Amino acid sequence: TDEAWPEMISLADRFGDAVDAVIDTHELPWSVSRLGARVEYRFCKPAPRNGGESAAANDEPLEDYLHTYLANRGVLLTPFHNMALMSPATTAADVDKHTEVFSAAVAALLE
Repeated sequence: TDEAWPEMISLADRFGDAVDAVIDTHELPWSVSRLGARVEYRFCKPAPRNGGESAAANDEPLEDYLHTYLANRGVLLTPFHNMALMSPATTAADVDKHTEVFSAAVAALLE
């Protein structure tokens, strides 16, 4: 609804900004794409602009690692890539939980 969109987009911005911050902190060659209430991180920089570039940026072992790490700590992303979709039920606490766990996953990966 028109009433739901502003909060959904605000949460998507919060999510995307946090992922960008983790990427920047660790100087990773990753990127974040945003479209409304949708946020996706990819393993390339700059962000892919089409399906071919997105497919070329795929890193299945890395994606599996992140999905498993997050899922084992209560955070689920779409099962086929790293996309999060904010809904009217999404809360700031949900976004912050992803930030906490994603940050830990990246830190563990780089150890």
